[in-house]
Amino acid sequence: MSRILIVEDEPRLAQLVADYLNHAHFETEQTDSANAAIELAQSNRFDAMLLDLMLPDGDGMEVCKAVRKHSNLPILMITAKVDEVDRLLGLELGADDYICKPFSPREVVARVKAVLRRAHPEPAQDALALSLDEDRFEACIGSYHISLTAIEFALLQTLARHPGRIWSRDQLMDEIYNDHRVVSDRTIDSHIRKLRKKLTDHSDDAHDWIGSVYGVGYRLETP
Repeated sequence: MSRILIVEDEPRLAQLVADYLNHAHFETEQTDSANAAIELAQSNRFDAMLLDLMLPDGDGMEVCKAVRKHSNLPILMITAKVDEVDRLLGLELGADDYICKPFSPREVVARVKAVLRRAHPEPAQDALALSLDEDRFEACIGSYHISLTAIEFALLQTLARHPGRIWSRDQLMDEIYNDHRVVSDRTIDSHIRKLRKKLTDHSDDAHDWIGSVYGVGYRLETP
């Protein structure tokens, strides 16, 4: 049974989330302390952490940064802040997902399950396996060979380095355009649309390989 650490300073909210997770067959432990959260994360007894951004004795960002120094524990940040800068900063520090208050406890359960699936994927079936051929600028899905442009291949290669990780448009531009040319967000969006269509058209189950996270960026969605 997966264990979830809930780091939240609102007791009623923490208990509500815990009740829903328990009902979904997760074990939970709660704390409202940044320092305790870091110590508990170091114990390696948990499979994921729900981390509030504002804590009485510290900042959730700093907790995330401290945990990431020694652990790949999946972290879902919870906050009332909706500014895009905060979103990107949280993700760049190593958060795996971001949930804004107010939220539905059912949504939290669904997000936790999704993060755990990405952290511990089941072996992919051959028909759904994605591989990249750098010499030919091809993506292979099962028996399908998909020809890509150099930019499309670079985009997919970047996303595939960390499946499930959200990449902002600026991060993708930095990875793809080594000459630091000036391109717009719309250019990245256009390449993503074309790449997504090529992958979906050649996937037997019409799997949407590239997910969009509104206001943040894109990530590779493994089957």
